[in-house]
Amino acid sequence: MLELREISCHRGDRKLFGELSLSVLPGGVLSVEGRNGSGKTTLLRALCGLTALDDGKICWQGRDITGQREQFVAQVMYLGHRNALKDDLSPMENLQASLRIAGHAITGAAARSALEAVGLGPAFHQLPTKVLSEGQKRRVALARLWCDERPLWVLDEPFTALDAHSSQLLRQRLQQHVDRKGVVVVATHQDIGLDPRVIHQLRLGE
Repeated sequence: MLELREISCHRGDRKLFGELSLSVLPGGVLSVEGRNGSGKTTLLRALCGLTALDDGKICWQGRDITGQREQFVAQVMYLGHRNALKDDLSPMENLQASLRIAGHAITGAAARSALEAVGLGPAFHQLPTKVLSEGQKRRVALARLWCDERPLWVLDEPFTALDAHSSQLLRQRLQQHVDRKGVVVVATHQDIGLDPRVIHQLRLGE
């Protein structure tokens, strides 16, 4: 379903990755690892069509994503390492706004359900996001995973700032996605905690 064909990318004179080829089938996970600055975020942004490659192709369902940009974007959800939240908006407002921008509007009831799924009860729904802890803000951003069924999820350090309970909730949600034959690409320094038989490991910078 997702295929990298001899892709290369440089930052200035430094090669981040070169002639990289692999494929991830439905129900598979690509775990991207490496030290800071090794190109993990660049690779993830390239997989979403947000960063241009120097060489090679990224294909989705057998077709180059550059030739089907609108169709591809409609099937991918990208969560960056930053939460991309507005401090003055409530968690409810942030969640609904981010999904609306991505072309996937949801009802207030669905937004409340997603926030509760990540452990943010009604007491948090209407607070200004700026008063939340970093872990709570991360959970607001991750709540998108509970109300978006796009087949390709691209996640940059999703476990950052999460406690053990929240990390386990995220692992359960990722497992549900791969069980539905979705594809997950995740950059992380932590153990994903999923069945190793579905995980393809890629280490950059070596």
